[in-house]
Amino acid sequence: MPANVPRVRRRPPPAVPAVDQSTASHDEQDPQLYTPTEAAARLRVPESWLRRRAGRRQIPCTFLGKHLRFSPADLAAIIAAAAQPPTGRRGTRRRRHSTGDLPHPDSHASITPAPDTIRTETTPWPG
Repeated sequence: MPANVPRVRRRPPPAVPAVDQSTASHDEQDPQLYTPTEAAARLRVPESWLRRRAGRRQIPCTFLGKHLRFSPADLAAIIAAAAQPPTGRRGTRRRRHSTGDLPHPDSHASITPAPDTIRTETTPWPG
């Protein structure tokens, strides 16, 4: 090696934390975060429903950058929110009762012209 070329020292690779084998096999079977496809399969709902609600922030979710993910706590919260009892009964629509062929008194069919516009001539054609 020439004398005028500086020697580059290489750093050792960073130490990798030791992985406990009991948690490593657990993480492979039960991931920390679920993709929308996986979460929809676990909840048994359409993926489009899950994505739409998450996009509107109507259900708990996690965004990793632009990637949508669901934690087990998010899925539990979605289930708990859906399991709540309804807040009240939906009102029924009232049907208007028909009175037959007679027009309603307030309808336009029952309006009579003003007395000064009623023609009293007996000839059929104005002339």
